[in-house]
Amino acid sequence: MENLLTEQINDHLYYIGVNDRQTELFENMWPLPDGVAYNSFLMTGEKNIIMDLVKVNTISTYIEKVQEILDGGDLDYIVIHHVEPDHSSGIKNILELYPNVKIICNKKTAPFLKNFYNIEDNLIIVSEGETLELGNRKLTFYMTPMVHWPESMVSYEEETKTLFSQDIFGGFGTLNGAIFDDQVRFNDNYYSETTRYFINIVGKYASQALKALNKLSELEIKTICPVHGAIWRTNPEKIFNLYTDLAKQKVKDGVLIIYGSMYGNTERMAEAVARGVAKGGITDIKIRDVGKTSFSYLLAEAWETRGVILGSCTYNNNIFPPMSFLMEELKQQKMKNNIWGIFGSYSWSGGALKRLRGFVEENKCDVLDIQPEIQGAADEEELRELIKLGEEMAKAIIAKRELE
Repeated sequence: MENLLTEQINDHLYYIGVNDRQTELFENMWPLPDGVAYNSFLMTGEKNIIMDLVKVNTISTYIEKVQEILDGGDLDYIVIHHVEPDHSSGIKNILELYPNVKIICNKKTAPFLKNFYNIEDNLIIVSEGETLELGNRKLTFYMTPMVHWPESMVSYEEETKTLFSQDIFGGFGTLNGAIFDDQVRFNDNYYSETTRYFINIVGKYASQALKALNKLSELEIKTICPVHGAIWRTNPEKIFNLYTDLAKQKVKDGVLIIYGSMYGNTERMAEAVARGVAKGGITDIKIRDVGKTSFSYLLAEAWETRGVILGSCTYNNNIFPPMSFLMEELKQQKMKNNIWGIFGSYSWSGGALKRLRGFVEENKCDVLDIQPEIQGAADEEELRELIKLGEEMAKAIIAKRELE
């Protein structure tokens, strides 16, 4: 019988994932203008095995897909690669339908199952490099801790060279009819939503991600099945290489200027800095208002851009609050390949530049010496100093390029 709700990946593996177009913020933080997909897979054979689950708000559609494939048969195993609720919160509903199912996880997953869902029974605990025979299917498990939770792991089916990668190789956005990489146009939007996903969700654990990628590079992989984004069956090297570049924080020769302004004076200063960057020979220049642009996008752009310049007005003898919040998030990212610039403004008493200096010093940033601090609106001499800041940033980027 033709499967109308699900998609066949190979002769014994089916895509049973769902799209979520209702949730506006991933983890209630990160914007989802194009929604998100929760991918799940069902492996058939002598035993029926679900690989990861979905978020409970999509469970009714998900159950229809499970039942279409099982067609009255039983479910034997659920593999939990990553227990974050967007991949596990539907588990209670599945257990109501299939109460005898066994749950495959690792020792760090078990406490999460107890704490989130009061599940302690029917667990099969796997360890690093262990291979399980599940009927006529075999899965080998590899631990990938802190990518991006401590219990995260992946599994590999050697027979079909398929990697079930949990959040690794994922991306934001729904799957709109097409689920495979050869059906999806990897355009600027798809690229940016994949990179934003990595930087927002995994970026702060980039060193652990790189260790996991190095481990997985030893496998012969023909298909990658992540829990978000497309299934990579034609060119898995493309997403593997992209994630490796992101984990290494490979930057491009551009400048991102992020400013915080209440009445436009600091914005005018940011424009002067940008003119200096352009005069210095850098053509990729972005100016972002920290009060209007989600920090999700600011983090993503900063991760990929060599030069980052932060400029803020003073607010109540301190820094503009949205800039303060952004700095806290930037600190968590632990970025190491950027060149930083800073400038501040104030009305009657300073504070912004002091906080910016504290940020670059605490994080041991490679920062430019020129750090303008301006009272009120910049006059001609002060505008020249701001232009000079931009020129110095361009000069530093070009010098870095020549060294590489």
